[in-house]
Amino acid sequence: MNNKGPISKFIVEHYKHFNAASLVDAAIGYETQISAGNKMMITLAGAMSTAELGKSLAEMIRQDKVDIITCTGANLEEDVFNLVAHNHYKRIPHYRDLSPADEKELLDNHYNRVTDTCIPEAEAMRAIEKHLYKVWKDADTAGERYLPHEYFYKILLSGNLEESYQIDPKDSWLLAAAQKNIPIVVPGWEDSTCGNFFASYCIEKDMKPSTMKSGIEYMMMLSDWYQNNTKNNGVGFFQIGGGIAGDFPICVVPMLHQDLELDHVPMWSYFCQISDSTTSYGSYSGAVPNEKITWGKLLPETPKFVIESDATIVAPLIFAYILNW
Repeated sequence: MNNKGPISKFIVEHYKHFNAASLVDAAIGYETQISAGNKMMITLAGAMSTAELGKSLAEMIRQDKVDIITCTGANLEEDVFNLVAHNHYKRIPHYRDLSPADEKELLDNHYNRVTDTCIPEAEAMRAIEKHLYKVWKDADTAGERYLPHEYFYKILLSGNLEESYQIDPKDSWLLAAAQKNIPIVVPGWEDSTCGNFFASYCIEKDMKPSTMKSGIEYMMMLSDWYQNNTKNNGVGFFQIGGGIAGDFPICVVPMLHQDLELDHVPMWSYFCQISDSTTSYGSYSGAVPNEKITWGKLLPETPKFVIESDATIVAPLIFAYILNW
């Protein structure tokens, strides 16, 4: 603990039981994985980008504590929305008191609400759309095809957005990922605002759907990455929330074993899930880790942690511990 900062020392001293103790155990387990030379995947469901998780996640990426990310299309785009339009966001602390008429007023003023935070359509979504349109159209015209996150990397690394930054760019996890060129998996990317943009251009026959690589191609990429990165060490799985961001990538292991019949590929070496989903109702988010043993994803001896709490509170604390803050 001598190299740990005040946040780390506080949680070790005070977080002794229940979900608090699980948080500390999971953080120590994550650190043990990295120290052993294992790599780590982080998966992002929910609205983690709008929650500004980049304030801690970006530094995790820069310090090589994250090797690959799986996220929803919303988390992919919303980090960039926040990067260029943060000053125009509207926070509504008393969102529980809003009436349907209040919600309609937000819509009429082109604000889209995510719990207590409203994303401004013109300054965020439409501003990014014009940059994405250019790289999509250039690829379409040239007969080239890329994965969804690769187009975002193009607009970030071009420097064309820099004059529009409204937060410190070190707080953007996607920019940090682009600068490191770490792989990102975005299953179901079509289920996003920018996915809707792209679909509209295809409906208008302005672009071809094939210009955007598919989820199947993401699984093919992940299959290659996982095999290449488990030859000498393991890969851990740190899951924030549930849904497709968690279920899609963890399935690469049973696919390699059961469908490709590759018996030399190791299972995930660590598993942690932060979730507030109620268990036993059949949801993936609410499945306890032991259920994953039956699906060929984890071994009985795999270090497993579940923290039943709010990821916007828990994840930054775990990252702070790993970063020695």
